[in-house]
Formats: sequence, structure tokens, C-alpha cells
Amino acid sequence: MRFLGHVVRFIVAAIVLMIVGFIVPQFSVGGFWSALLLALVIAAFGWIIEGIFGKKVTPFGRGIVGFIASAIVIWVAQFIVSGVTVTWLGAILAALVIGIIDLFIPVSTPFEAGRSSER
Repeated sequence: MRFLGHVVRFIVAAIVLMIVGFIVPQFSVGGFWSALLLALVIAAFGWIIEGIFGKKVTPFGRGIVGFIASAIVIWVAQFIVSGVTVTWLGAILAALVIGIIDLFIPVSTPFEAGRSSER
């Protein structure tokens, strides 16, 4: 994936996070820049987790383990990004809504994107 593809992907992710912040009651994102930084932090955590534990344990993985990892990553990311507040229930609901949105707008994982550009 080229640089512009990454930029577009993070902008779309930030917009999705802002929509989720509007829908989910205990999940709030301060603005677009907070959402963009949150998308970068979530992607970085996902890349690290995927590199250590494999694809099935990442926020981008399908199934219950990926869902739980996604909720934990969202909850932890609030401590890094200012303007983001999330409760445990908000993180779980946000992970659910993001998972549903991902069914319609699939995004490759950062780890897969790195692998495909190496070939």
C-alpha cells in the first residue's frame, strides 16, 4: 500500500471513530484530530499485538478473541490520546460497532499492509 493509501485509510478510520463516538453513549472523541490520533494509536497497538501473538489475537482478527482485544485496545488508547473518554462498557460497545462497520468497509491490517509492500 502506498503512502496515500495509508493516509486515506487513517482518515476513514478517524471518521468511523467519530461516528462511533456519536452512536455509542460511553465513548466520546473530542474532534477529528483526536479521532485521527486515536486511529493511529489503535493501529500501532494492533500491529504490535499482531507481531507478538499472531493474527488471531489482534483487534483486526475475527471472533471473540479479536473482539476482546479490540475492546482492550480501545480502552487503553484513551490514556494516550487526549480528548478521548471511554468506559469499559463503552469500549465493548465501540468494538462491537466498529466490528459491524468493518463488515461493510473492510480494512487490511497494518501487519498485512507491511507484508504486501515487501513483496
